[in-house]
Amino acid sequence: MELPIWMETRLMQVCDLVFALIPQQTPTLEKLVECKIISHRGQHDNQEIFENTLTAFDHALETDGIWGIEFDFRWTKDLYPVVSHDPDLMRLYGSNTRISETKLEDLNRICPHIPTLEEVLQRYGGKLHLMVEAKEEFYPQPEKQNRILKELFSQLKPQKDFHLLCLIPEMLKLVTFTENSAKILVAVFNEKILSDISLNENYAGLGGHYLLLHRKLVNRHLDCGQNVGVGYPRSKNNLFREINRGVEWIFSNDAVGLSSLLHAELKKAQTIVVEGSVN
Repeated sequence: MELPIWMETRLMQVCDLVFALIPQQTPTLEKLVECKIISHRGQHDNQEIFENTLTAFDHALETDGIWGIEFDFRWTKDLYPVVSHDPDLMRLYGSNTRISETKLEDLNRICPHIPTLEEVLQRYGGKLHLMVEAKEEFYPQPEKQNRILKELFSQLKPQKDFHLLCLIPEMLKLVTFTENSAKILVAVFNEKILSDISLNENYAGLGGHYLLLHRKLVNRHLDCGQNVGVGYPRSKNNLFREINRGVEWIFSNDAVGLSSLLHAELKKAQTIVVEGSVN
């Protein structure tokens, strides 16, 4: 289940305001270095630069300190995976065109902003870590679709170059082209259930909003050698809170701003270490 966009946005705004006011201890240099910033759908404002487009991903690629990008893929009618969060083009482009009912050639003509998964993998694979979300949708030919995905990802190494994300456990069972150790479940108010599944299936870890993934749950996965990813801290105090909890993957809707904040703190910590070694 995904929240309506307006509700998700309002929830994040309220949480950000609250946690921005709570002082946090500055993380150690080692923890700051381990923090990995991931640009959620690329650097976009959905006015001049749209999410899940090459332009949005280019901005992330050009920014020092951004480790990875997160993006979604869906299937066209003729079974080409394309990069899009929504099943249709209404929210971003004002068209009721449904991706699953449209052939790639027609989709390119209607909305040339939407890249194919192949384009994104070739352009950013090996340069940025790819957090690739499989959306919940019908797979008419699952064996063929998994063969297509396996071929597209053949030049990339699971875990090292990419992870496969999904909100729906059944979808991770359906998408079989990569190993379980490269798969991540993302929680939306069902964190305990997905935590159990993630541990039982030996997945890479668990993701979700920082408010949902409480300390005990985070430690549960870290103690088992899994990673935890959270979205979407914005303030310094909020970022410090997550780093101090041992969270390594930070998903952000403003990865450029957050990476700048992290870089500034890294410089301070490095200066302190250097001065301490001299003295």
